[in-house]
Amino acid sequence: MATKSTDTATREVRATAKYVRVSPSKARLVVDLIRNKTVAQAFDILHFCDRAVAVDVEKVLRSAVANAENNNGMRAADLVVKYTYVDEGPTLKRIRPRAKGSASRILKRTSHITVVVAPGKEA
Repeated sequence: MATKSTDTATREVRATAKYVRVSPSKARLVVDLIRNKTVAQAFDILHFCDRAVAVDVEKVLRSAVANAENNNGMRAADLVVKYTYVDEGPTLKRIRPRAKGSASRILKRTSHITVVVAPGKEA
């Protein structure tokens, strides 16, 4: 986890977790819940969400808020989750032995989770 960048024109701050071992479709279900919410609401939603990927999304959100506070001097109470998206990472390909000497493929998918926060009036 750990890229940060800032767009000075719109005062957006982002954080990205790369190569998270969860399929992008499962991660998108959780990420869609927090889009356009305040940071406090997003933390509440993620805390009570019972999907495993919610822990990883919460870490990325915490990182984005910390980047905004420490690098840009923004207040966490004023921030809104402006964008959240999940990109597909590389797929690990594994083989499972099957009957009569054949094999089937197992695809272990990875995700890149990105959260962008901005001050409330701009989001």
